[in-house]
Amino acid sequence: MSDSIVYIDRSVVRDGKLEELKPAMAELVDFVEANEPDILAYDVYFSARGDRMTVMHMHADQDSLEFHMEVPGPKFPSIGEFIERESIDVYGHLSEPLIQRLRDKASELGSGRVSIHELHRGVGRVPDN
Repeated sequence: MSDSIVYIDRSVVRDGKLEELKPAMAELVDFVEANEPDILAYDVYFSARGDRMTVMHMHADQDSLEFHMEVPGPKFPSIGEFIERESIDVYGHLSEPLIQRLRDKASELGSGRVSIHELHRGVGRVPDN
């Protein structure tokens, strides 16, 4: 069974806040790149109309996601003025304490809906570094 975790975070961009949100997210991506060497991917997407944002990250294991919650975690609340979080979907196995931390994070910035999707079966071909 794979230990990898895919995390997808969806938010509505508050009216008139897209141009402030973009540089804040660019700064967060730069911070993650510089400070989280074990994260496999951290990508920010905006809808064509600029009214929605999706953040996708991929972790080799739960430890990487926990580290992500600790290191840039304090930067998350400042982004809340630009978005209303709709949902967090996580694909992979997580401990109950980490699931609760994700629920707390979601509640700080919106609805608080967190869905965990356990792997049934799959194949992975992401090369090891």
